[in-house]
Amino acid sequence: MTAHSLHGEPPSPVPHKPHQLAADRATRRARRRLGRVISIGAAAALAVALGAGCSKSKPDAAAGFTGGPVPVLVAQAIQRTVPIQLQAIGTVEAYSTVSVKSQIDGYIAAVYFREGQDVKKGHLLVQIDPRPYQAALNQAEANLARDRAQLLQAITDEKRYSYLLEQGVGSREQSDQAHANAQALRATVMADEAAIQTAKINLGYTRIYSPLDGRTGVLILHPGNLVKANDASGVVVVINQVRPIYVDFYLPERSLNEIRQYMAGRQLAVQAHSKGNQQSPSEDGTLSFIDNAVNANTGTFELKGLFPNAHERLWPGQFVDVTLTLSERPDTIVVPSQAVQTGQDGTFVFVVEHDMSAKPRPVVVGDSLGGQTVIERGLKPGETVVTDGQLRLFPGAKVKIKGGLEQPAQQVPS
Repeated sequence: MTAHSLHGEPPSPVPHKPHQLAADRATRRARRRLGRVISIGAAAALAVALGAGCSKSKPDAAAGFTGGPVPVLVAQAIQRTVPIQLQAIGTVEAYSTVSVKSQIDGYIAAVYFREGQDVKKGHLLVQIDPRPYQAALNQAEANLARDRAQLLQAITDEKRYSYLLEQGVGSREQSDQAHANAQALRATVMADEAAIQTAKINLGYTRIYSPLDGRTGVLILHPGNLVKANDASGVVVVINQVRPIYVDFYLPERSLNEIRQYMAGRQLAVQAHSKGNQQSPSEDGTLSFIDNAVNANTGTFELKGLFPNAHERLWPGQFVDVTLTLSERPDTIVVPSQAVQTGQDGTFVFVVEHDMSAKPRPVVVGDSLGGQTVIERGLKPGETVVTDGQLRLFPGAKVKIKGGLEQPAQQVPS
């Protein structure tokens, strides 16, 4: 033991030997190299996996282009007359709407229609209690009878005092008084006759008739309810005339001059379809109204189409798709809308050549009508265009028309 250990102090650490330190450093270097090798191997494996994925997708894509002719659907470009049309969303409005109210005070004694019933002009709708008005008429007639009797007596007195005055035995004052009494009673009789007419009119108001042909709505006031003359809240029922009927719609102001030009000297046709359902039967009408001002807030102007609505397909408040036909364009080329594609250089179609190769061709398109698109420039009548399968095509690709699926362009509705 050393002197330090004898005094209880801790022993000093024993140093490592030189060969042990070298061995430790070599071990650490080997571990680092092994880690780098593993990382490189993992990266290589990932690259191989990605390369394998790409190599699998490339043959598939190539197979779509080089694995034989591409199956497609085609249609022919057709030359025909197409309409010049404007589209809008419209709202159906009743041709005429009447809110039925009472013109007298009373209570509703009876109702003579059903809710939603078609009524004709003159149809009895409501009966208001007539008894007070019948009594008023009887009283007016009685007053007239009384005043007529008094008038007869006054006329007799007038004649008598006039005769006495002529004979010089009567006074002028008596004659003038008799004449005044007779004149007053004549006026009273005329007032009584007017009162009878008023009583008859009021009695007639107890029976409310339909002022037009139309369909009744919800019955608002039922029998037993009190009504007041011309009360704003006293509407008994609302009647809408639906034959004929209006469709109200709006168009941008840029169309105003064009519409006015085409409607000069002739009526423009208007069609209405149920909103979002072009397959439903359409209603045909005519343009009947153009507003006299453009709305400065929206930049649009109001129009109305008048429709016979014989089958009552149009209903007040309904939203409809409106088509306004301005004119027709003869000899116009059309193709199915799905044949038109959009690329970096604009719109184009794939044209099938005689050798069954597809080549893209730039076109200038016009309006789309009924699933067909007008081609302003770029196609000739009779040329064949691809309508399905364009995603697998490239310039010069060979195509094969699917059996039984070749179809010409459909006719555009006019």
